[in-house]
Amino acid sequence: MKKLVLFFIFTQAFCLVNGQQKPQHFNDKADISAYFDTARLHRIDAAYQRLIDEGILPNAVTFVAHKGNIVHHRAFGWRNVDKRIPCQKDDIFRMASQTKAIAVVALMTLFEEGRFQLDENIKKYIPEFENPHVIETYNPVDTTYTTRPATRDITIRHLITHTSGISAYDTRFSAICQKNGIPPLNTKADITLGEAIRRLAKIPMAHDPGEKFTYGLSVDVLGYLIEIISGKSVDVFIKERVLDPLGMNDTYFYLPENKTDRLVTLYEYTGKGELRQSAHPVHQTFPYEGAKRFFSTGAGLNGTIEDYAKFCQMILNDGEFNGVRILGRKTLEMMRHNGVSDLRGEIGFGMAWDVFREQYAHRSIVSTGSSRWGGMFGTDYIIDPKEELILLIYVNVSPNFSGIDPKTLLHNVTYQALK
Repeated sequence: MKKLVLFFIFTQAFCLVNGQQKPQHFNDKADISAYFDTARLHRIDAAYQRLIDEGILPNAVTFVAHKGNIVHHRAFGWRNVDKRIPCQKDDIFRMASQTKAIAVVALMTLFEEGRFQLDENIKKYIPEFENPHVIETYNPVDTTYTTRPATRDITIRHLITHTSGISAYDTRFSAICQKNGIPPLNTKADITLGEAIRRLAKIPMAHDPGEKFTYGLSVDVLGYLIEIISGKSVDVFIKERVLDPLGMNDTYFYLPENKTDRLVTLYEYTGKGELRQSAHPVHQTFPYEGAKRFFSTGAGLNGTIEDYAKFCQMILNDGEFNGVRILGRKTLEMMRHNGVSDLRGEIGFGMAWDVFREQYAHRSIVSTGSSRWGGMFGTDYIIDPKEELILLIYVNVSPNFSGIDPKTLLHNVTYQALK
């Protein structure tokens, strides 16, 4: 019996050392010198501190983990520049479109239960999408337009891959949405996601489903689909299926009162390139003001960088982290495949994130096969299976007219330190 126990312990240790057992928690005490040149890693600190000192960025938090071992985690700059409140590693940032991947993963837990199939028409669940139309002409003076019938119906797969034709982020469709009371991003108005999507179904699409990659409100439609299939409010469903199991305890659509002081101030640039607090009537305060009834699965979550790192590590682990399985290995394998052919150009797109194809290898230091997405306020992540690496950068500046790309900077100064 004793020999059997010793054999079991040795086998478990061997598996852990050889990477066969996926890390379930982050380790900030590991020796990373076998994989990284620790002297070269200091270039991360120098690069971001320089941007803070030069007034190009107000704040930044970085998080890099290799095989679950924390390589770099540091805060730079200010939570509030004017008040000289330092940025902390556990500060809360507006995540914007990083919300999309969490929402899609939550939806795919229902897929794994057999509650829907990817090529079903969305009108089966949301009848308002019966008889979709495509825009033909548009008058910017009064936002009037003409349409024609779409050649096919929108499927759930179209929505997941942003090939549905549903827009809202460009000038034409943003104006049409505003005219029809549809929030293009977040809102403080007294409206639900379901109400917004039912209105959205009545406005035209940018093109026929499957024809092009058009980034827009497709994942918000999926959020409403979650509510219809699950019978629960999407904020509750995401909390139960993703946030709580992974221990993402600082991620919310709307912040509890005792955590609002940790929200970083949102900044923008003046015409002279100087930073100032954003004057946007919604983006600055939506995480804690307003009716708090609109749960945007396309752009509504706010949270800490380490919370999102847990989500990224779960993806890297083929669906498991914190001792719980969120999705099956084969589901995530499918989600990582490029699902849009060449509609995104050299880079591909899976079922929630960019997919770095071989055609894109000359454009980035990041490994082929990696996944990436971010948010309009400056947050971004990389999930690299080849290097067993995750990288995240959190900044809150919108719009960013500085000419500096903080996410690509992190890619470059991290990967150059790999041995």
